[in-house]
Amino acid sequence: MKSGLYVILATTAALAACSDQPARTAAGTEQPAAAAPVLPSWNQGETRQSIVDFVERVTDPSSPDYVAPPERIAVFDNDGTLWAEQPLYFQLLFALDRVRAMADDHPEWSETEPFRAILEDDREALAGLGMRELLQIIEATHSGMTTAEFDAIVDDWLATATHPRFGVPYTELVYQPMLEVLTYLRDNEFKTFIVSGGGMDMIRSFAERVYGIPPEQVVGSAGELEFSLVEGVPTLTKTPGINFVDDKDGKPVGIHRFIGRRPIFASGNSDGDLQMLQYTAPGDRAAFGLILHHDDGEREWVYDRDSHIGRLDVGLDEAPERGWTVISMKNDWSKIFPSPDLP
Repeated sequence: MKSGLYVILATTAALAACSDQPARTAAGTEQPAAAAPVLPSWNQGETRQSIVDFVERVTDPSSPDYVAPPERIAVFDNDGTLWAEQPLYFQLLFALDRVRAMADDHPEWSETEPFRAILEDDREALAGLGMRELLQIIEATHSGMTTAEFDAIVDDWLATATHPRFGVPYTELVYQPMLEVLTYLRDNEFKTFIVSGGGMDMIRSFAERVYGIPPEQVVGSAGELEFSLVEGVPTLTKTPGINFVDDKDGKPVGIHRFIGRRPIFASGNSDGDLQMLQYTAPGDRAAFGLILHHDDGEREWVYDRDSHIGRLDVGLDEAPERGWTVISMKNDWSKIFPSPDLP
């Protein structure tokens, strides 16, 4: 009899565990559901706790640091902050692939720099490219098409191109711990924005699917656009020229112009984000600055002060003076990428 009762109780418990309904006590009251873990890919320590403490302070109505939900604006750099950026910015890798794909329509490129260097994989010449040459590459590969055509090209590249080191699509190289920060902030009524030096149109094509950030909450560098009616259909065409560069001191300008509220939370990884962090956390109110330091050469890369990609020098020095939190990728993250097959 005792064993039969045990079976009945065990079966009942199993059914309750599988049920979508809340578990109930013998008195019929609901058991509280287990809370989802906060920032589960973050190791316990000061860095993780500083994020949690800040969010709790600004969302507690009894706290002197309370911030009303409409003012809870959080901004994030993209390259090197939300996804990887080595060995080159992913948008630049996209542009290089586009040069190769377009080469048959441009035979003159075989004898014209910087396109010749790309087509012949001249590493020495590519390493010496300056801003003028990079803009030439971007203009040649990002203009002369409608915005809809550009979105389709980006979608196709993201679906087929793979990273040279990890061999996976670039959208799998987003940082799991940062995805958790985005979710945690939104769960606490923050509005999350991307503020990136990368191309706004490219980021908008995948930001909602990958980060949960809709296109209207993406601020980035932008090229020129031209409106026309093509056989009666309203059309935007990407034309040569740069309209706005959302980098360094351009980031606070972009925030003011496109968001209209000064953030209380900002996260970046390089000196290109320095002015955004200064603008967000000047020290006269509750605000939080977060810098990702790439110091994990085994699972990702090590780079900071002398890097040509994502250089972090002044920001590393200013962080302790201004009270910004610096993430050690090596020590603070138990997991880097979402895929179980990656570190």
